[in-house]
Amino acid sequence: MPANPLDAYRSVEKATLSQRDLEATVLTRAALQLQLLKDNWTREGHDAQLEDALGYNQRVWTFFQAELSVEENPLPEEIRRNLLALSFFVDRRSFDVLAYPAPEKLDILISINNNVAAGLRGDAG
Repeated sequence: MPANPLDAYRSVEKATLSQRDLEATVLTRAALQLQLLKDNWTREGHDAQLEDALGYNQRVWTFFQAELSVEENPLPEEIRRNLLALSFFVDRRSFDVLAYPAPEKLDILISINNNVAAGLRGDAG
């Protein structure tokens, strides 16, 4: 049993969530980190938080890129292409924010994550 109760919860969460729900949860978590960063932009330690939040978001989207690039991926080709294009936009925006930090640049990343998460949950509409 994990020493940290949160780790135990996360293990159960991973075991019980569907793949789509897990992906939606990870995207939402990334969006929340980015929103927290934006809301606390002027606080001390901002640079490290920026790197952490953007790094986490990029890892999430890198996973999607890998999954979308697999021929056996069950999504229709057009949706795969659109999501891959979106992932490349997320990469470019992330690098732009790292190079030229500005809190308003995070809005589109937060929006993309929340909208894709909603679609994965079937909440889009």
